[in-house]
Amino acid sequence: MVVLGGTDGRWCWAAIRSEPRDDRRHSSRVSGRMAACGQRSSAMSATDAPIYLDHHATTRVDPRVVAAMAPLWAEQLGNASNPHHLPARRAADLIDQARAEVAALLHADPREVIFTSGATEANNLAVLGVVRASPPHSHLIVSAVEHASVLEPARRLQREGYEATIVPVDRQGRVAVDEVAKALTPRTVLVSIMTANNEVGTIQPVGEIAALCARQGVVFHTDAVQSPLMAAAACREVPADLVSLSAHKIYGPVGVGALLVRRKTPRIVLQPLMFGGGQEHRQRPGTSPTPLIAGFGVACRLLRESHPTESQHLERLRNQLWRRLQAGIPGVIRNGDPLHGLPGNLHVSIPEVDGDALLARLTRVAVSSGAACSAGDHRLSHVPLAMGIPEALARASLRFGIGRFNTPEDIDRAADAVIEVVQRLRAARRGHAGEEAGSFPSSA
Repeated sequence: MVVLGGTDGRWCWAAIRSEPRDDRRHSSRVSGRMAACGQRSSAMSATDAPIYLDHHATTRVDPRVVAAMAPLWAEQLGNASNPHHLPARRAADLIDQARAEVAALLHADPREVIFTSGATEANNLAVLGVVRASPPHSHLIVSAVEHASVLEPARRLQREGYEATIVPVDRQGRVAVDEVAKALTPRTVLVSIMTANNEVGTIQPVGEIAALCARQGVVFHTDAVQSPLMAAAACREVPADLVSLSAHKIYGPVGVGALLVRRKTPRIVLQPLMFGGGQEHRQRPGTSPTPLIAGFGVACRLLRESHPTESQHLERLRNQLWRRLQAGIPGVIRNGDPLHGLPGNLHVSIPEVDGDALLARLTRVAVSSGAACSAGDHRLSHVPLAMGIPEALARASLRFGIGRFNTPEDIDRAADAVIEVVQRLRAARRGHAGEEAGSFPSSA
């Protein structure tokens, strides 16, 4: 499969056959498909396009990031691992600059930054790397609402003979520091608690947990993908030992992330996941993707420069959306912690509505019911269940992720669309229930 082309952010795909072909006829078919794609995209006006409110899944690449990356794809070539010519040294300089920007976001030393393909790899490297480098039967602690890229490695380690404790959360999705303290044992080598949940937006007390782990001599890892600045602020006094980041959650490119590994005594030892090169302190071999890393660095700088103005913008839009949904949908329930939550997150459950039907009919708003990484297997998300939300409500939930480029007008249009769909589904449900009641004789 190849991308044929697209306009206005919309793409068309087509299969290219591998058998011999007439190149002129093939070129004509491809050109026709590209033209058709462009016509369909042009026909769809900006007001027809779905309003994108799924920024916890991925974000639009900021135009300033695109501009910084553009010349690196074709005009400024160089493998940063090659010290023998100027283009390669320039690539290495760009990577060093990006490493410094990532470190600045977390108040860290640039030498502590290991670039990865994304946060999934960073989380795997942190969890598997620390525990596998520890003695047999070592113990780790994670929370019940962690991302799958933390929970699945923990389960894998259990199958390898290590021990794992999954600490519970309360009804708002928050981990109690006391629960982590109670789970600690003399064999505990790692605690991994995310900074903020990617579904309900609850912010965890990672500063207190970092301090607890430091007192006990236990390595502390936090998945800060949704909130790197919050992780940096919360852990300012006692920094987290390991921090995972992803570029595409902060308006950077897909395909690059980082694991911050603090330089401390005793040194944190990680067993690599891959072998075959000396890049990234031999923790992550492979040719460095200079354009992606450079874009990541710019995204980190922009995030740092836009705070706290951007957080206030997101919070205003989130509150606007919640007010509209409360007014238009009787019984709507807000999930998560309203006092300790991401400013751009709103996770709601809507009673008397079938969740699958809700998402299927909500064509004017790009929104999800949970984590994008778990959507492919169609299982209900573990996060609302861990919070004690009844299954019926968990299935009838929407996760709104508001982003940098959303406007108050976007929020009003999205609220109108959601309210309209919910009203129609509830009316249809009541009508169906009335038909069923009328088909049976009265018991009176």
